[in-house]
Amino acid sequence: MPARRSAGLLLFRRSRRREIEVLLVHPGGPFWVRRDEHAWSIPKGEYEEGEDALCAAAREFEEELGCEPPRGQPIDLGTVVQSNGKHVRAWAIEGDLDIARVASNTFELEWPPRSGRRESFPEIDRAEWFDLPTARSKLNNAQVALVERLAELVSSGSR
Repeated sequence: MPARRSAGLLLFRRSRRREIEVLLVHPGGPFWVRRDEHAWSIPKGEYEEGEDALCAAAREFEEELGCEPPRGQPIDLGTVVQSNGKHVRAWAIEGDLDIARVASNTFELEWPPRSGRRESFPEIDRAEWFDLPTARSKLNNAQVALVERLAELVSSGSR
């Protein structure tokens, strides 16, 4: 069975002090309500075999945040493998987004478990801008490598 695959976009901007900040999302639903450290993610989602991963990343960004990603030159950050075995392919794009405008799509879940009731939850319950040190403590452990790669590319002038 092939590994599950997701594609995502890591939006970044420069603060007033010219420091890099990244946009992360917190998963919605009852399982994640009280989790914060290492619970956040880049906006991402699964894509099918044969589907263009960058197009899927843009689609997932729009679904999770309710707006198109900024136009800009994508920076390939490669792939990381999460502890659940999912392969996450990512690109960074420089741009800004007003987090007050975020409007996530929803999913249904039987809640409480074994109750027979289905409830709707947002796929993400919030999005926030973080400086790089804070992002490292918020992100899913495997995705920290994406922030590291972005920091290296931006500081080396490859960007």
